[in-house]
Amino acid sequence: MGRLFWKLFVAFWLSLVLAAVGVGTAVWIYKQVDLDAGDDNARRGGFVIHSFASVLRHGGPGAVRAMLDEWDARGPRTQVFVVDASGRELRDRSMPPDDQVRARGLDSDSLAVTAPDGTEYRVLTVAPPRHERRRGGRGGRDEPSPLLPLVSGLLASLAFSGAMAWYLARPVGKLRSAFGSMADGRLDTRVASRMGSWRDEITDLGQDFDHMANRIQALVAAQRRLLHDVSHELRSPLARLQAAIGLARQTPARSVELMERVEREAGRLDRLVGELLTLARLDAGAGDAPLEQLELFDLAAGVAQDAAFEAEVSGRTLEFRGEGQASLAADGARLQRAFENVMRNAVKFSPPGGCIAVEARLHEGEFELTVADQGPGVPPAELEDIFEPFFRSAGAGAEGFGLGLAIARRAVAAHGGRVSAANRDAGGLVVTITIPVGAVPA
Repeated sequence: MGRLFWKLFVAFWLSLVLAAVGVGTAVWIYKQVDLDAGDDNARRGGFVIHSFASVLRHGGPGAVRAMLDEWDARGPRTQVFVVDASGRELRDRSMPPDDQVRARGLDSDSLAVTAPDGTEYRVLTVAPPRHERRRGGRGGRDEPSPLLPLVSGLLASLAFSGAMAWYLARPVGKLRSAFGSMADGRLDTRVASRMGSWRDEITDLGQDFDHMANRIQALVAAQRRLLHDVSHELRSPLARLQAAIGLARQTPARSVELMERVEREAGRLDRLVGELLTLARLDAGAGDAPLEQLELFDLAAGVAQDAAFEAEVSGRTLEFRGEGQASLAADGARLQRAFENVMRNAVKFSPPGGCIAVEARLHEGEFELTVADQGPGVPPAELEDIFEPFFRSAGAGAEGFGLGLAIARRAVAAHGGRVSAANRDAGGLVVTITIPVGAVPA
């Protein structure tokens, strides 16, 4: 057992012991008050003897005899005797001698009474001593020792404290073990199934741990996949660069052609490194870029105008619709890059002669920009994958690095927005950018 178990155990046990001491003290005080109530007992005894004396005085021996029969039938502990002047008891019962009454410490009392016929009687009451009155009623057995409830209470408090401390310390120990496993690199460690079936804050903590572990495992897997993809993307242009340099050394006559090849591959590497740096800054949540007050409709219209020019050169058209006002304090370069990546991606995948429809609107306090192309679309299972770095759908071809949409989603998310994709019923892909107006970038 760990230190937490013993701390909880001692805390629970001391609390129970203190509570037991308090209750025991209260019971002891109550019994002391009960023992000091001898005057009340005496008053009750006086009431009994005066009651019988009154019946004898006014009703005579017959009435008091009937009253004695009823009194004995109830089985009281206090005995009542009515004795005439000759010492004969009214119902011929034997009386305990005076010396026996004194020797046993019995509480007795007597009262002289004159009956209606003038006969003198003496009414006596004999009650058992107080310690016998406090005995258990079955078979005259004494009360159990006061040590018995004390020992039983201590054992019960120990058992209860141990159970409660174990119940609270066990899941904490499992969490500690799970954290140790995570620290050792076992990212598949999960603990919620081992926390028990009770629903409380500790089991919720286990579920939160599993959620954190899932997130960390996904991030590490994405990082490893990103490193693999980066190495793969860098290897191809570097291999072509090395091949071009080798050919230039072997055939100097082709040096001009090969140098152009080197220049293209160097530009490709430069673009790839630039996009990787952008993606890394967005993943790190870099917030050092200055914010500026932007009008999102104007920004979208400007980017659409540039994309329309590029589309026209390649035999495609881009139409923009949208009027309104949506002001936002944002990083203009990030959002412009996000809008450009989505629109250029639509232009690239639309067929020659196709039309890209771009619409901006304000809906329920959010700025929405939809970009719909007439390309081949994306398989439904890949609608989320296209926003992952270096992912290229089967119909995307070898052009590009697969980073444009990933950068766009991260740039929009940094401003509290979201990016989603869906296939059009008539063919093509629709990408929707939604940004809460007035949101502050992360």
